[in-house]
Formats: sequence, structure tokens, C-alpha cells
Amino acid sequence: MPTIATLATFVAVVLGLFLIPGPAVLLTITRTVQGGRRAGVMTGMGIAMGDLVHTLCAAVGLSAVLMTSALAFDVVKYVGAAYLVYLGVKALRERPSDPRLPGAPSVSPSRAFVQAVATEVLNPKTALFFLAFMPQFVHASEGNVFLQFLVLGLVFVAMSAIYTSAIALSVRPLGKFVRRFTWLLRWQGKIIGALFIGLGLRVALQQR
Repeated sequence: MPTIATLATFVAVVLGLFLIPGPAVLLTITRTVQGGRRAGVMTGMGIAMGDLVHTLCAAVGLSAVLMTSALAFDVVKYVGAAYLVYLGVKALRERPSDPRLPGAPSVSPSRAFVQAVATEVLNPKTALFFLAFMPQFVHASEGNVFLQFLVLGLVFVAMSAIYTSAIALSVRPLGKFVRRFTWLLRWQGKIIGALFIGLGLRVALQQR
């Protein structure tokens, strides 16, 4: 098991990383504005579940394939990018909501969760992060290496879930404020589509 000092250092570093907005933050905000607080929270849970998958894969060495194989890296990278672009194009093609009606959310919490899991699992940069970053906090002198890796991964996943949930909860008032503007409602699909396409391009342009 990692020592208290190791865990404290790990938590501090992860908190620092969370202060830098990334695709997960943007995805959570987008889904919250689009589908409400529940959709945003479920998006955060989906991202955390995707991180758990990467944790388990990295713990047994599967993520090493992405570090050593350029072909595997490119395949996963472009599949993930294509998925995000697909979501963006789909949103761009949706008909705008009628500003005179209360309009139902365009995404359900369950769908937001599934899409977030897929987006996070298909992000090769996340796999490389777990493989390159987390071993720095694993020490053979502190016991079973696999268990240490697993504990650190679970801590990261829990922090990620809390962080994204907090974002979703804080964005809700912004969502209510935004819905007051009929012009933004008309362009909601276009804005969301552009955000998803931007996320896809960001993943596609990541360097190995």
C-alpha cells in the first residue's frame, strides 16, 4: 500500500492537474448546459469509469502497447477523434429548439454516461498519462506494486468523479441563465456541435 506521504503528494499533484481545463471539463460543461445537471453528473461518472478502465489496463501492462506501437496509438487516436467528430456533426444537423417552448433535453443522462465512457476510453492520451505519470508514485519498498497502482488509480478516479460532479453542479445556474436567450437556444446545436468537433480535432492532433 502507498504510504500517507505518497498519497498526499499524489493528491496534491492531481489537484494541480485538475486546475488545467481539459477535454473532460469541456465535455462535462457542454453536457450540463445541453441536458441539465443530471446529464452533467452522469458525464462526469462516465469519464471516471473510463479512467477506471485505463487504470486496470495500465495496472496489467496493456497500456504499454500504446507507448511502444505507433500504429496502435494512431488507430485508437483516430477512432476516438472520429467518434467525437461524429457527435459534433450529429449535433450540427439537429433542428434548433423552438424558443417559445420549454424544449426537452437533447441528451439523456444514460446516453451522456455511455458517450462519456466511450470518449474517455478511446482517448490514447489518457492511457499514456496513466502509464507515464502514476508509476512515479509506486515504490517496490512499499509492498505489492500492482496493489499500489490500483489504489492510486482508484484515488484518481474518485477525485475525477468529485471534480466533474462539482463542475456540473456549478454550471447549472449558468444553464438556466443561458436558456433566457432565445438566440442562443436557436444556435444551441451549432455551438455544441462545434465544441464536440473541436474536442475531436484536439484528440486527433495530440502528439505521441
